[in-house]
Amino acid sequence: AGTLGAAVIGLVMGQLAIRRQGIYFTMITLALAQMLFFVFLQAPFTGGEDGMQGVPRGKLLGMVDLSSDMTLYYVVLAIVVAGFALIVRTVHSPFGQVMKAIKENEPRAISLGYDVDKYKLLAFVLSAALSGLAGATKTVVLGFETLTDVHWSMSGLVVLMTLVGGLGTLAGPLVGAIIIIALENKLGDLGNWLATLTNVEWFRTIGESVTIVTGFIFIICVLAFR
Repeated sequence: AGTLGAAVIGLVMGQLAIRRQGIYFTMITLALAQMLFFVFLQAPFTGGEDGMQGVPRGKLLGMVDLSSDMTLYYVVLAIVVAGFALIVRTVHSPFGQVMKAIKENEPRAISLGYDVDKYKLLAFVLSAALSGLAGATKTVVLGFETLTDVHWSMSGLVVLMTLVGGLGTLAGPLVGAIIIIALENKLGDLGNWLATLTNVEWFRTIGESVTIVTGFIFIICVLAFR
């Protein structure tokens, strides 16, 4: 249901966003994302600022009991593998090749008779559906959902993961996600280790400055990477 809901939202937003390109496309998607954030902030079914608490794991398709962490781990692993396989298949399909052509030279793709807007919209919907699947999976794992995941900063974090891992690659975003999440979870431990090693107490505060560190990484990626 989360995947389908996200796909529908992606379809509606995509219809508006693909009318523009470049920075204008970015600004429109950002504005729409903020509108959605305030809708969820006010909606009665989201719990507002408190979010959705105590989400039950239940049973997958009424058969697989997800109360066991180990069972849930393998279910999530299967979802990740299936999602990645879908992306790989999409990229190497005729649809994916047309998307590459649009990225490289949109006017030429149009001159060859391709309905560019249709392909862009399909890509938008597919991206939204996968995001919805990721969010729904995360909610089942943690047992709660907050407004953090619909804030614009989450979009920025996903872009950062992609930049760090490598744009235009399949495995890059996975590697980038591992690096960024590891930083968020282990930066405090790293700071304590550095403080012990160097006797510089300032390092112990690094764990409280995750946003600054990730922002610094983002700047390096933009300035130094291809």
